[in-house]
Amino acid sequence: MTKAWYELDSRPTGTRYWAAVVRKQPSAVLVAVQLFAIALLPWVEAEPWGRAVIAGLSLVAVTFGIWVIRSTPALTWLALLIGLPAFVLEVWSVVDADNTPVVFTAHLLLAVFYLYVAYGLVAYMFADTWVTKDEMFAVGAAFTVLLFAFAYLYFAVQTVAPGSFAMPGGGDQRTFLELLYFSAANLTSVGLSDITAVESHARAAVILEQLTGVLYVAMVISRLVALTVMRARG
Repeated sequence: MTKAWYELDSRPTGTRYWAAVVRKQPSAVLVAVQLFAIALLPWVEAEPWGRAVIAGLSLVAVTFGIWVIRSTPALTWLALLIGLPAFVLEVWSVVDADNTPVVFTAHLLLAVFYLYVAYGLVAYMFADTWVTKDEMFAVGAAFTVLLFAFAYLYFAVQTVAPGSFAMPGGGDQRTFLELLYFSAANLTSVGLSDITAVESHARAAVILEQLTGVLYVAMVISRLVALTVMRARG
């Protein structure tokens, strides 16, 4: 029987070590990709080529999202069926930014894809009663995935209903970073945002995210804390 990489007498080094980390802890890589995207957005979003960079980051995130799904009870083929068309349409929306149906469909599909990845991660964390290191990273990965999912949903909403999200001194359209900031304020329930949902569909989406954030803490994090305590006492 082949030993796992962390059970070997001498741990692999260099490229082999990082390949093993990606293979055994894909949730950690997904968290890193999402956080890197958040840190990079302020630098690239205002540039003419910024949309292309964001599309590239979407490809990386979609790729690792599908890779993560392979380790969960969710269906990989369904993730591919949603994720790949979403990325193709995202690239199309970069080339043809004035094509409202394409921009709307691209961001709606990305929102659906991220929600499905979040479902897979939550199912992965609930699949057993033993908390692994990757499951701990999955807590953060699922949260950041939900953060992006609702930001993409908000972007889709404002594409077909300009002015759905208002802010002091702003126009009808919010940037993706602004909607991501608004998404974080709602998902974490801190409420620290100068952006407000003013249209009915936008408000309905915000209510769903606020409930998701509360339920995530109540169901997922509390369960993992309880399992960790049980393990320590066991």
